[in-house]
Amino acid sequence: MINDRLRFGIFLAPFHALNENPTNALDRDFELIEHLDRLGYDEAWIGEHHSGGFEIIASPEVFMAAAFERTKNIRIGTGVVSLPYHHPFMAVDRMIQLDHQSKGRAMFGVGPGALVGDAFRMGIDPSTQRDRMNEALDVILPLLRGEIVSKKTDWFEVREAQIQLPCYTQPHIEMAVACARSPSGALAAGKHGLGMLSIGGTSDDALTHHASNWKICEETATANKKHVDRKNWRVVTLAHIAETREQALENVKFGIEQFAKYFREIATFPIVPDNIHNAAEYLMENNMACIGTPDDAIKYIEKLQKGTGGFGAYMELAHNWADWQATKRHYELMSRYVAPHFQGLNALRQASYDYSFENRDVFVGKAAAAVQEAIDTHEKASSKGNIAAE
Repeated sequence: MINDRLRFGIFLAPFHALNENPTNALDRDFELIEHLDRLGYDEAWIGEHHSGGFEIIASPEVFMAAAFERTKNIRIGTGVVSLPYHHPFMAVDRMIQLDHQSKGRAMFGVGPGALVGDAFRMGIDPSTQRDRMNEALDVILPLLRGEIVSKKTDWFEVREAQIQLPCYTQPHIEMAVACARSPSGALAAGKHGLGMLSIGGTSDDALTHHASNWKICEETATANKKHVDRKNWRVVTLAHIAETREQALENVKFGIEQFAKYFREIATFPIVPDNIHNAAEYLMENNMACIGTPDDAIKYIEKLQKGTGGFGAYMELAHNWADWQATKRHYELMSRYVAPHFQGLNALRQASYDYSFENRDVFVGKAAAAVQEAIDTHEKASSKGNIAAE
C-alpha cells in the first residue's frame, strides 16, 4: 500500500448517445471539466477516437487547450494519444506546447489505440499497433530530454530531430502509458520509468491482472535502471452515486443500457455480455462498478486498493448513465463525502471535535463557573450601589 494522498479524476472518452446534438455534448464535456475544477478534482484525461460514433473527441490536444482556458487548477492529460496514428516528433511538439500553455498542468498519456475500427480506417494492421507504440516511445523520451534523434522504421523517420522548446515541466512533462489486458503497457511504462493508466475493468479477475501488470512494470523498470512509483499508477473504474441506493439505480436507467450496447456492438471488448438484460445489476455483482451511496463508494475504493496493493489516483470512466443534473450531483457527492475520507481532509477537525467532547465536562464546568462569577460580581456591585444611594 501507499501512504500518499489519493487523487481523484476522470477518464473522459467521452461517451455520447447517437440521438443527441454532438455540439451540445462537447459543450457539456467542457462544463464537466469546469465543474470538477471547482469541486477540487485533481485530474482529467481526454480520449482520442475517430470512429464508432459514441466517442467524439478526435483531438484531445485541441480539447485540452480550450479546457485549460476555462479552469484554474485541475491537471488535464491525453487519455491517450494513440501513438501509431501520429509521427512521434509531431506528438512531442504539440504536448510541449500544451505544457507551456497550461503552465505545467498538461500530462501526456500514450497508448497503442483502443478502437480497431480507427486503425482499419487508417490502413494500420492492428497486430502492429503495440510495436508502433514502442517504436514511437523510443524516440519520444530522448526528444523530451533534448537529445538529437535519428531513427527510421517502416512507418516513420526522424533525421537529426531535436525539440526547439524545453518542457515547461522539468525534467519533462509527466507521462503515463495505457495498460489494459495485455502487459505491453506495463512493459513500456517500466522500460521508460513512466506512470501507468489501468483501464481494463475492476472485476476481481481484472484487479488480479492489474496487480500482475504493476509487478511487471516494477520488474521491467528495475531491469532498465528506471524507477516507477505507485503514486503514478491510475486505476480506472465505473461509478454513480446518489443520496440513496434506490435513487442511484433509478438515475442510471437514463443511459446505462445504451452505454452497454455500444460496448457490445462497437468497442473492442464488451463490458456487459449479450445475454445480460440488467447492466447495472451485472456490473455491481461483478465488482465492475459502484452504484449506490457515498458510503458504498468508500467501501468500493477500499476494495480496489486492497485488490491492487495500492495506487495513486482513483479514476472514473466518465459516462452518461444518469441525466446531466444527476451526473453533476454524483461528482459533488464524491467530492463532498468520498474524497475527504481518503485524503485526510477532516482528520484535524475530528481530533478537535473528539478532544472537545472528551473534555466537555471540564469546559462546561469552567464556563458555568465563569458565568456564575460574572453574575455574583454584578450582584455585589449592584448591592453596593444601592447601599450608597440610601
